[in-house]
Amino acid sequence: MADIRPQPAQSGELPSDATVPKVVVSRLSLYLRELQRLQAAGQETISSGQLGTLLGFSDAQVRKDLGFFGQFGYPGVGYRCEELIRAMRDILGTNQSWNVAMVGVGNLGQALLGYRGFGRQNFTIVAAFDADPAKVGQTVQGLTIQPVEDLPETVRDKQVRLGMIVVPAQRAQEAADRLVAAGVEGIVNFAPVTLTLPPHVQNVGVDLAIELEQLSFAVTSKLLRAAEANGTIAGP
Repeated sequence: MADIRPQPAQSGELPSDATVPKVVVSRLSLYLRELQRLQAAGQETISSGQLGTLLGFSDAQVRKDLGFFGQFGYPGVGYRCEELIRAMRDILGTNQSWNVAMVGVGNLGQALLGYRGFGRQNFTIVAAFDADPAKVGQTVQGLTIQPVEDLPETVRDKQVRLGMIVVPAQRAQEAADRLVAAGVEGIVNFAPVTLTLPPHVQNVGVDLAIELEQLSFAVTSKLLRAAEANGTIAGP
């Protein structure tokens, strides 16, 4: 059986994150989730057209996205789900376990602590911190909330590389500074504010209000197009 691990043609190494558009990485995660679902349902192979249709992309888009990372698939067969899942996990780095520290254990933080999907992708929240003395010492989802002053020691002892910020906007930069000082290499920020971070620390912002705005735009645009098609409003 041929090996379908990424085989970039030029350098022999995976492309750097600077050469791969973020939207491609986002779609890679979608492909992985769908492949995992199909594998769990007993499907062994899939074509680029089938995978694209399931997610609303063209087969050309699927092939182009995967082409950033190498050659995949088999003539007349398509992609073998198990092998492509393994290759994608290699690319995304989820073929290893990641320990995560959370700062901020309010309502959203507590909900995230209970989310089982993290574990299925090899992410484990191993520590939770809060600046509120009333919360320190409480146990949520099996984790005892620690004071933020414990961050450096805990990050070191539990080999934490990723951080998650779930605090109000006005406290987010302080939380980020603490995580960076403790040695965290990547941060997911749920606060609706842009963080200032050193170049060596990676950052992903998750603003739920922006996601809803994108959704409302899509729905509004669809309604406007339908109205134009029906002649109920004037076109441009």
